Amino acid sequence: MATDRLSIAGHERISYSALPERAPLQWPNGARVALWIAPNIEHYEYLPEQIRVRNPWPRVPHPDILGYGLRDYGNRVGVWRLMELFDSLELPVTVSLSMSVLDMYPELAEAMLQRQWEFMSHGLYNTRYHWNMTEDEERAAIEACQEIHVRHTGQRLKGWFSPAASNTLLTPDLVAESGMQYLCDLYHDDQPTPVHVRQGELTSLPYSMEINDSIAWRRGQEAEAFAQKIIDEFEVLYAEGAVHGRVMNVAVHPFIMGQPHRIGSLAKALEYIRSHAGVWCATGSQIVDCYRQQN
Repeated sequence: MATDRLSIAGHERISYSALPERAPLQWPNGARVALWIAPNIEHYEYLPEQIRVRNPWPRVPHPDILGYGLRDYGNRVGVWRLMELFDSLELPVTVSLSMSVLDMYPELAEAMLQRQWEFMSHGLYNTRYHWNMTEDEERAAIEACQEIHVRHTGQRLKGWFSPAASNTLLTPDLVAESGMQYLCDLYHDDQPTPVHVRQGELTSLPYSMEINDSIAWRRGQEAEAFAQKIIDEFEVLYAEGAVHGRVMNVAVHPFIMGQPHRIGSLAKALEYIRSHAGVWCATGSQIVDCYRQQN
């Protein structure tokens, strides 16, 4: 039977799997929910190259001081508020990171490394889209991110989320070939799932475009409503997780939830989650490792 599900070269990237028919997924110590926090710490070029398929700055002509300045605020001020909050709640963190940040913001790099935050590559810059790249161009872009990570940590990257969600048809293959374990470009499940690749092994780790302050911000949803959405999501997953372990991702941006009028709402939502037993706070790679041991 013909299929129009996500595929490449006639083969499905992701085999369909009805959740009720799967073997129950177990988290450490009987936890119901695996929670992973992903601050998107990014760099947006002030004057990005014009050879692209989307203008990152809708206010034209350049310079777009409003757009650039707001995002620059995140790396100057907002990120430090997020760090204080995550520290106070003792949350492990997996950063969706523009890898250029490690070279461009040494104070920020040092603070993240001291906290032993896991880095998941979000490309080099969030203004360097991967759409329309050739295979060799995308492979080189991925390897450039690996080089920066190795230079700063001594290890190769374990996870990938394409810059500005600009993945190509070949991104899963190239990420797997680069030695990474997980991909966050797919938004299709509440549990990790295998991704079919040309060689190696790759797992899709649930990353949320719903529990994501950037999407909420674009929809005109303010902090209190976003925090309530976090709580509502958690309550359903927590109840379901009594039978079948779930993954919950909270994706935030320093220039959005790191604002002084929003940080308190985020704190209340995360404090509510932390007040429950049966929540495993983990990094992306820890969740994937646990999943692979069972599958």
